[in-house]
Amino acid sequence: MTPAIRCESISHSFPVGDERFQVLNEVNFIVEQGEMVAIMGPSGSGKSTLMNMIGCLMTPEEGAIEILGRGTSDLNKAQLAEVRRDHIGFVFQQFNLLSRTSARDNVKMPLMYFDQLVTDADERAKQCLEMVGLGDRLDSHPNQLSGGQQQRVAIARALVNRPDILLADEPTGALDSKTSDEIVELFKGLNRQGQTIIIITHDAEVAAQASRVLHIRDGRLVSHPHATQVGVA
Repeated sequence: MTPAIRCESISHSFPVGDERFQVLNEVNFIVEQGEMVAIMGPSGSGKSTLMNMIGCLMTPEEGAIEILGRGTSDLNKAQLAEVRRDHIGFVFQQFNLLSRTSARDNVKMPLMYFDQLVTDADERAKQCLEMVGLGDRLDSHPNQLSGGQQQRVAIARALVNRPDILLADEPTGALDSKTSDEIVELFKGLNRQGQTIIIITHDAEVAAQASRVLHIRDGRLVSHPHATQVGVA
């Protein structure tokens, strides 16, 4: 089976004054379809840059990234947007919900970017909200929902385009510990149904719930069991 994600020799730097700061250095790893993988590291370790590259929001200076076998390094902005739309669902720390919009309409938002009208958008949004346990809150606005419920709406929104990969950036960072546990259990349930999930986190307890953890420090993957099938820099 084609891997969900393949990163080979990923290196990237940013300008800092007259110098360049090396944020990623020879990063190699594979995520198979159906895995739930955590990428863990402290602030400034490079994990956010890596997330942006996996999510086709950036392309690396050096190395190659493949999403379901398709290389992304030579794609233009429109083509990268198509990969994001067709294959990747995003969940963020701050829920990024429209405050004056119902849960159902928030969930439907990604479907607006398809070239053709999605005629079953209402039903798909309803099904996704039911999947995350909010089938009774379809018409609720974000200010009528708890933080955990808002994150569930955000997860439903990430699922509505039926992505191959769910990419969650610090998804429990704005939640209390009890609610965080509930969100992690939701991710685990989705993974048991076959959803490929990548969680970016600095929380060791959250990372420990994944089937595999990639540790990143100072732009490099550091040694740990089963880190990669193509070598760890």
